[in-house]
Amino acid sequence: MEFTRRIELDATYDDTITYVKDALKEQGFGVLTEIDVRQTLKDKLDIDVDAQIILGACNPQLAHRALEIDPRVATLLPCNVVVRTENGHTVVEALDPKIIAEVPDNAALAPIAEEAGQRIQAALDTLAGR
Repeated sequence: MEFTRRIELDATYDDTITYVKDALKEQGFGVLTEIDVRQTLKDKLDIDVDAQIILGACNPQLAHRALEIDPRVATLLPCNVVVRTENGHTVVEALDPKIIAEVPDNAALAPIAEEAGQRIQAALDTLAGR
């Protein structure tokens, strides 16, 4: 089962993080959390890995609508967007919001997940057009 949407960019890792935040903001998403995976693994396990950050993105209106239908959806929020380096490129991967409807198997969530997916894809398309 595919559960992410992915693009590769030739931009630097640091620039891409800024671009991703801007593109998400244009689509009504805020970044609630930032987890620096590389720094966390270095601090906790003394392991060196490539640069990677997890951005917890949330569109408050869509989240509220979904939570009204099924409060358990909170366990699937926020939608994670990852920026990392891979084979000399910067990769952006976003959780496909369809998971929000599929995991609880609730058809009432499908339109919300579809709208969230369209917004995430629009953000990725903006990045790809850079």
